[in-house]
Amino acid sequence: MYSEKVMDHFQHPRNVGEIEGASGVGTVGNAKCGDIMRMYLDIDENQVIRDCKFKTFGCGAAVATSSMATELVKGKTIYEALQITNKAVMEALDGLPPVKVHCSLLAEEAIHAALWDYAEKHNIKIEGLEKPKNDISEGLEEEDY
Repeated sequence: MYSEKVMDHFQHPRNVGEIEGASGVGTVGNAKCGDIMRMYLDIDENQVIRDCKFKTFGCGAAVATSSMATELVKGKTIYEALQITNKAVMEALDGLPPVKVHCSLLAEEAIHAALWDYAEKHNIKIEGLEKPKNDISEGLEEEDY
């Protein structure tokens, strides 16, 4: 049911924790399944993500997608990080069962929420970034899961 990569990231998650004085912090959730994901970004003066950590309350797939998302954004510019989609997270994990696709959406939205927080703190506009939803289940149809 789950790929070896999903199981590895669930059993040995990377980058768990908080970043004190983070450049950007984003928290998103899914009211339908109860998952909550918080992403912390440390961004340098060149807008490159030096570090990324997460805290997730949720199922194994939510932990695995959080872990993989942090790996994917590290070392990227804010604009490169903005391009990381839920599909990229799923591909990096060698796929997710259809009922767990929403976890990858949560990871994508957590990145966006942290970037949004960074942009607000630094009074900048990140082209292409829209204000994230706090609850990703808003507007999703049941079959989207």
